[in-house]
Amino acid sequence: MKKVNLIIIVFTLFVSLTVEAQNTHQDYFAGKWNVVAVGTPGGDSKLIVNLSIRNGKLKGTIIRSGKEPAEISKVEETTNSVNVYFRHLFYKVKLSMVKRDDNHVVGSMMDKYKASGVRMN
Repeated sequence: MKKVNLIIIVFTLFVSLTVEAQNTHQDYFAGKWNVVAVGTPGGDSKLIVNLSIRNGKLKGTIIRSGKEPAEISKVEETTNSVNVYFRHLFYKVKLSMVKRDDNHVVGSMMDKYKASGVRMN
């Protein structure tokens, strides 16, 4: 009986740590990010990426200066990064953001143009 109780306690601890790790990951990317992609055909692209957690998943919008906000259509999450997809004109754009430190991300737009960002307060 003691072995069964021990197994249940270890399993519960493992599950709770896994859930906490997932929440911490999402919590890191949630919020507003000021992101610049350098060298795009239209010049440096300045974006505000606004991510929030809705129903346990990251959702949000992309705000470009002088444009209407674009809804993020898809978010792919990994351990320390996210890929967000949105539409610009006739293109589906992929923006990759990788955690660098507590308030900075690096990455790329369309796997072509270097991007960097800072958390907005």
